[in-house]
Parts: sequence; structure tokens; C-alpha cells
Amino acid sequence: MKKRILFVDDEPKVLEGLGRMLRVMRDEWEMRFATGGPEALEIMAAEPFDLVVTDMRMPVMNGLEFLKEVREKHPKVIRIMLSGHADQVLIMSSAGAAHQYLSKPCDAEVLRSTVRRAIELRELLANEKIKLLVGRMSTLPSLPSLYVEVVQELQSVDASVRHVGEIIAKDPGMTAKILQLVNSAFFGIRRRVSNPTDAVAYLGLETIQSLVLSVKVFSKFESSGTPGCSIDQISSHSLATAILAKRIAEGEHASKAMADEAFTAGLLHDLGKLLLSSNLPEQYGAVVARSMSAGAGYCDVEREILGSTHAEVGAYLMGLWGLPDPIVEAIALHHRPSDCAQKAFCALSAVHAANALEYELQAGRQQTMPPALLDQAYIAAIGKTERLNDWRAWSTEIATAGESK
Repeated sequence: MKKRILFVDDEPKVLEGLGRMLRVMRDEWEMRFATGGPEALEIMAAEPFDLVVTDMRMPVMNGLEFLKEVREKHPKVIRIMLSGHADQVLIMSSAGAAHQYLSKPCDAEVLRSTVRRAIELRELLANEKIKLLVGRMSTLPSLPSLYVEVVQELQSVDASVRHVGEIIAKDPGMTAKILQLVNSAFFGIRRRVSNPTDAVAYLGLETIQSLVLSVKVFSKFESSGTPGCSIDQISSHSLATAILAKRIAEGEHASKAMADEAFTAGLLHDLGKLLLSSNLPEQYGAVVARSMSAGAGYCDVEREILGSTHAEVGAYLMGLWGLPDPIVEAIALHHRPSDCAQKAFCALSAVHAANALEYELQAGRQQTMPPALLDQAYIAAIGKTERLNDWRAWSTEIATAGESK
């Protein structure tokens, strides 16, 4: 079935140009065109769409106002903003309305690949209710202590980019949002950025201050969350996994880029749990209770109760937000790495092993027997079975160092 895409721009010649530029996609996409937000909303009220691409500067209703309406009325629709660099204030304000941002003029291949990738990601989620939930997401909850810490640092007279980056790199929600913004084409960075501290440095202190203090792209977690799966537990495990994943990557002589991807993917690998437990506390509470009582893995119980797993939810949102492919892949497959076609060490390998070994270490201390998380066949396939003892030793070293602080 063809995917349905709506393009919105107040200039008919621009729409004609888009039509010609994307004619090669007519066998895959059914494309409609609207000369403004009000007309587009009328069309969307009558017909279903998978994705909208809108210009920012339009009379009557600008792109930000239009996408806010789309988010509210059609949350499953993927939202992409086209904007010129003169629109920085509006872009900052639209941080919660658009999934991705592309700069004008937009290269045909960039537009085609961005739309295709976003649409393919939709297939990750089978549960329509969760698609609606994810579609409405504009921010992710952050640990209150880290949220307060970053705000205080930004408000101090000697605020430091480095210190802000270090704080953000401890929090999955803040890291995800910063990487969404820095990887948008709007900022003109020629390579995908995987490291949150690098992202803060690229954006600069003034932009970060605007995003956090004025636009409020971060949100402090106000709920107690799901018993047995609190934001503190998720964040603590995620940071430990990130540190170990980076250590494993470095120990295997991976490139700096891969080590950065391993750290960030480790920090974000359970983002789906954060999203589900904070937005569906009762349903996710049932998942946690069933998993603990039956000794079953989270993913099996999540699929049974919710129809999708936390890995799929996290990967879907991070893919929509335009994070680098190796990070999205590692989030999606961190429990089933054997599904990856590539049988060589990569960021996924480091995150899968770090996640399993970190749980193994915690379970040993609590004298409990968790489900077997380490995919031994995959570790053998990438030729790293003999490295497991070293990885376990690093896990213990990192945990011990953390306790001594």
C-alpha cells in the first residue's frame, strides 16, 4: 500500500517544484499538496496521512501553529518541518511540535531519505495506542535532581558548556532531546552527532539557555512512576550500561565515533521503559508485576500486555527524532542482537553485553536469578566469547568506582 504524504507551503511554485522533484517516488508515495495550514487541516480531516512536510513561514497559520494542530488532532502522523536558518527563534519554539527539521532549500535525496526512513520506522510499532502516545511526545521526563542541576548551572554567572554537557550526559531524557535538535539539518552540521557533550558544545551556551529556560524543552518528572521501575532505577541502570558499553567499545579498540555511539545508545536503551512507565503507569505496572512473578523477560510480557516492547518504542521515537542509525539499531535490538544482519562488533554489541552484564552484576548482589539476557550465540558469532571475562571485570570495576564516589 502506498504511503500518503501531505506537503504544505503557501507558495504554489514551491509545491510544484516538490512535485517534480519527488515524481520518482510516485510508485511508493501518494502525495497531496496544500497551500497553507487551514487547507491542510481540512484535507487531513477528510483523508488519512502517514506524514506531513510543512514550511515554517506561512501567512494566517505558520508551520509551528499547524504542526501543533496536527499533533493534537492527528498524533500518529509524522511531522517534518522545512525552515530557513533565519527562523531560529521559531525553530526553537517548535522543538516539541516537529519530529525532524530540514533546512531550505532542501536537497531531493535528503528529503526522500528522511521521509522514507521515518515511514519505515512506523512499522516497528504494532500497537495503535502506543503510536498515538509516542506521536504526542514533545519532551521526555528527566530526573528532578539533574533537571534542577542543569537549570542552576545555566542561570549561574559562570555557566560552563562543559559542565552543562556533563549533566545532560547523565540523563536519558535530556540527552535524547538535545541529540534530536543538534542532528536536525537546520543546524547545518555535516555529520551525525552521537555524543551529548559534543551536542551541547555544537549548540552553544546561548542556544541551550534558550531551549531550557525559555522554550522549556526538558520536563521534570513529577510522578512517582511505576513501582519496581522508577525513573531513578531506569536512569541509574541506563547510565551504568552507558559507561560499561563505552568501556567495552574502547577495550575492543573501536573508533571514537563507535565508542560515543555505544555510550549514547547505552544511555538511551531503556528510553521506552521511561516513556511507558511515565505515561501508562497502570498498564506498565502490570508488566512489571507479571515479569517479576513469572521470572519472565520484560519484552515477552510487554508484547503480551501492550503489543510492543520498550525497545521498539524507544527506537521508534529516537528514529523519528533523527538520531544516528547505529544508536537506533542498538536501542531496537539490545535484547535480540542476533536479528542484526551484521555479525561484527559494533555499538549494538557493546550495549547488548553491557546491559546483560550490568543486570547480572546487580542480580548477583541481590542474590536473585534474572532471565538469561546475554545472547551467547551472538557473542560467539562476532568472535568475542573469550572477551567476556574481561568485560565482566570491567563491569565490577565500574560499579565499585561508582560506589566509592
